[in-house]
Amino acid sequence: MFSKEIDSLCDAAIKKSDMSKNSPLRYMTSAIIAGFFIVVAIILSNITAAVFYKSSPELSKFLGSILFPIAIILIVFVGGDLFTGNNMTMAFGLYNNKVKFSSALRVCIMSYIGNFIGTFILGGLLVLSGCASEVLTDYYSAIIPGKLELDPLTLFIRGVLCNYLVCLAVFIGTRMKTESGKLVVMFCIITAFVIAGFEHCIANMGIFTIAAFLLGGLPTQEVINNFIFVTLGNIFGGTILFALPLQIVTKRK
Repeated sequence: MFSKEIDSLCDAAIKKSDMSKNSPLRYMTSAIIAGFFIVVAIILSNITAAVFYKSSPELSKFLGSILFPIAIILIVFVGGDLFTGNNMTMAFGLYNNKVKFSSALRVCIMSYIGNFIGTFILGGLLVLSGCASEVLTDYYSAIIPGKLELDPLTLFIRGVLCNYLVCLAVFIGTRMKTESGKLVVMFCIITAFVIAGFEHCIANMGIFTIAAFLLGGLPTQEVINNFIFVTLGNIFGGTILFALPLQIVTKRK
């Protein structure tokens, strides 16, 4: 059913594996770029949401949600290696014996670290610029406690649902024939995960970085808990909930 698309993703898994092993600096740079793009989306989405948060929380939520998809659009059309998308890509590589588990693990670890570096650098530069600091400080003071107070199971489930939608958006991009079609579908799917309040570990890296600088720090244990359970949920959502059923329904040699 999805043989062509899965073959394409298996080829991508092989390329990622080879690059991470033979050209680690190039691969890490690609992951850092993806982190940059996530923060670009955070800047657009969160500052817009912050401007309207006090006067109209509903409009704030809606505008922030429909603007965040620029992240995945930039990554798909410009380039960059995103950890959450790699969960799906490397899973297909493993399911079809195209890459070893050690190679898939290396790709995921390196992209996770590279994404963090990218979000930290650009998030830090945003704070140093002083732009929108006041409005963002008020906004993060209101929303960050709610993110950090979530229990582990809730974080895990929200992470699962989030990366299911992210991987769906990336996978759809391999099936659509036109760029305009890819844009429309990816826009709708990514908007769905943001407006629902699902949790994306790389987006949280950028949000927590900016918030920590603006608010003078965040509770360390709560931040660590968020990263652990959201990351595990993202991995499960991409490798098991999304990739495995497609692998099962597609007849493979």
